[in-house]
Amino acid sequence: METLKQILSIQEIKEAHKTLKGMARKTPIVKSFYLTAKTGGEVYMKLENMQLTGSFKFRGAFNKISSLSESERAKGVIACSAGNHAQGVALSSKLAGIKSKIVMPESAPKAKVDATREYGSEVILAGATFDDAKEFCGKIVAETGETFLHPYDDVKVMAGQGTIGIEILEDLWDVETVVVPVGGGGIIAGVAVALKSFNPNINVIGVQAENVHGMKASIDAGKIVSHFIAPTMADGCAVKVPGTLTYNVVQQYVNEIITVTEAELELAMKDLLQRAKVVVEGAGALATAALLSGKIDKYVNGKKVVGIVSGGNVDLQRISSVCEHFFGVDA
Repeated sequence: METLKQILSIQEIKEAHKTLKGMARKTPIVKSFYLTAKTGGEVYMKLENMQLTGSFKFRGAFNKISSLSESERAKGVIACSAGNHAQGVALSSKLAGIKSKIVMPESAPKAKVDATREYGSEVILAGATFDDAKEFCGKIVAETGETFLHPYDDVKVMAGQGTIGIEILEDLWDVETVVVPVGGGGIIAGVAVALKSFNPNINVIGVQAENVHGMKASIDAGKIVSHFIAPTMADGCAVKVPGTLTYNVVQQYVNEIITVTEAELELAMKDLLQRAKVVVEGAGALATAALLSGKIDKYVNGKKVVGIVSGGNVDLQRISSVCEHFFGVDA
């Protein structure tokens, strides 16, 4: 098995931090008095829903595109995404002055599809799931030779996402636990390296949906496996098979990965909207759902905790359905 140093180093994350300076936003960390009262920990939220394009994905996409050679840029770039990586690549490509093409699953939220097109990318809808879109994307790359930008299993992408960890430490150096949403593993791999390089005792906890949790299933099995039961409202993290590089980093440096139900996700979305005035997509509610569920209390009680709110690109229809579900319920 590869070691962490061979996969991703803190130096690469620091270099990404320099690359992103003046481009990506340094998103705020705010204390949640509601989550603090509910959990018994001192809980803060890292609001990546306020990042450019509405999610953390801009960080990794911009860092990767900044590293491309002139010949790679000339070919144009192509990516597969459920929506957030798509927007990150689209805006980064626009800023770099290169052409981009995004393959998205047919189930991708309309808000994400529309936004990706508005940033200037060509969008191709293919397949029912992210993994189907990824397979179709591979066929296009084989035919056209366009430069493929992996959404998570890439050192430059992981390094870009890892800058979130640096920002957390800049604002809250004595953080004890960081709760991170997990899909393919890019954000948690980068954040884990950043945090553990500073203090190996910081707890890094991953959260996935019960319906789709390829990374947790793989960690539990001790090898990369696939996991899919049904679609999840955390569509941005609905990855059946994790990355190879990300899996190795997660296996070595993440303390634990837990899962939450769709009901717990919906409750977290409602509470973030009503109590924190924060609009999130399903994946963006994963950390909050974990905190409210009580499943990670041993990492939270009496500790200084940060939950990463990874994105806010949600269809108004989804918000409406969540509100209707809880209509008349005393929050």
